[in-house]
Amino acid sequence: MNWIYHLIFLIIGLGVGGVVGYLARQQRYQQDMGNLEAMRKRLLEEAEKQARDIVLSGKDEALKQRQEVEGELDRRSEKLRHEEERLQQRRDQLDSRQEQIDRREQNINKRQSTIDKRWNDLEKLESKRREELQRVANLTTEEAREIILEQVAEETRQDMARVIREEELRAKEEADRRARKIITTAIQRLASEQVAELTTTTLEIPSDELKGRIIGRGGRNIRVFEQKAGVDVIVDDTPEMITVSSFNPIRREVAARAMHQLVADGRIHPARIEKVLEKAEQQVDEVMKERAEHAVYEAEVPHLHPELMKLLGRLHFRTSYGQNQLAHAIEVAKLASLLASELGANSEVARIGGLLHDIGKAVDFEVEGTHATLGAELARRYGVSPAVINCIESHHHEAEAQSIEAVIVEAADAISGARPGARRESLEHYIKRIRTLEEIAHSFKGVEESYAIQAGREIRLIVRPGEVDDLDATRLSRDVARKIEESMEYPGQIKVTVIRETRAVEYAK
Repeated sequence: MNWIYHLIFLIIGLGVGGVVGYLARQQRYQQDMGNLEAMRKRLLEEAEKQARDIVLSGKDEALKQRQEVEGELDRRSEKLRHEEERLQQRRDQLDSRQEQIDRREQNINKRQSTIDKRWNDLEKLESKRREELQRVANLTTEEAREIILEQVAEETRQDMARVIREEELRAKEEADRRARKIITTAIQRLASEQVAELTTTTLEIPSDELKGRIIGRGGRNIRVFEQKAGVDVIVDDTPEMITVSSFNPIRREVAARAMHQLVADGRIHPARIEKVLEKAEQQVDEVMKERAEHAVYEAEVPHLHPELMKLLGRLHFRTSYGQNQLAHAIEVAKLASLLASELGANSEVARIGGLLHDIGKAVDFEVEGTHATLGAELARRYGVSPAVINCIESHHHEAEAQSIEAVIVEAADAISGARPGARRESLEHYIKRIRTLEEIAHSFKGVEESYAIQAGREIRLIVRPGEVDDLDATRLSRDVARKIEESMEYPGQIKVTVIRETRAVEYAK
């Protein structure tokens, strides 16, 4: 039974505990609800306070923005007002200018009317003047125009001649200046010595007794010598002197050497003559070989054909107006090379062309033809390049120059032959050339006097001014120069100067 009481007490205790717990929870709930209500009121008060603050600040901001917008509107209104005032002023100014333009246009129209009227009056006066002039001069307008045109044509022709002469002088001065600069530079770099030698054709002998031994019994020795050497030996009354003559310079040199050895040895007979001539020929061949090798080395032309080397050596015994032709060839090669380097041309072609330009003179006394043509044929035969062949063939205008190197070789040849001391000629040839120049000058119409000056390198013509005008003077100088080129042979160049002078003389009484 106890356990029942215990159970009952337990149930009652649990019920009492549940009631107490419930009441406690209700009381705690009431407290929590009171706290929440108080918190809600506090939050509401804070929210209302913040709302009032936000509303106040919003009103202040809106007021501030309104004031700014109103100020900006005021400023824009003021600016628009100023713009309207300025535009109104511009309109007033434009109206004023338009009025001025209208007045000026009216004035211009009035002036144009006046000008048109005056122009019509001038045309009428001009027409009357022409009619009066035609009546007085007895010429029509076309006839008067032809006369005026003829006068203008004559004046224009004289002006053209003067302008042409001035332009030619200016071009010549500029060309001469540039050419002198290039040529001077080339000559300064070359610095070659003067060469003016003559092949020896006369021999001195110790005594006149040797003349008889040279001639021999019945002329036997001299005949053998002349036949074997191919020369003429002149034994005359000139004391202690004999002359060896031949057109072939190689034979003349061989004969001169052989005669010198015979005279020095004293043994002169046919067998001895033949032996000495053979030895002298060998000596000359050796000299030509050495001179050719020296020339090739000096001119810097390697790998030259052996036959051309032999021909080149023969030029050592050839002269032109006293100038040694081998030395001349070396000098032309050096000058051509320097000129080509200054002008940007092919120095090698110019150098070889300069060295071989007179190679034809080695055979021109044996073969018919000019030395330029013969030299070109020899160079072509031994495989020389076409550019070099053209340099050889055209250096005396026997063929057209096809390259600047050919022109350079021609110029170098003229420089080497025309420089002072390079060449000389006999008095007889000099006088003949002077006379020929003056005869050519007098063969032209209008020439009053002519004077050859500067050793025949310049001819001056004085013409009659009534027969030769300025244009004819220019033509005359060209015609005279062309005729000199066609009819004369001369070293270097000849300057032709035509002088036309008009003098007016009056006496004060």
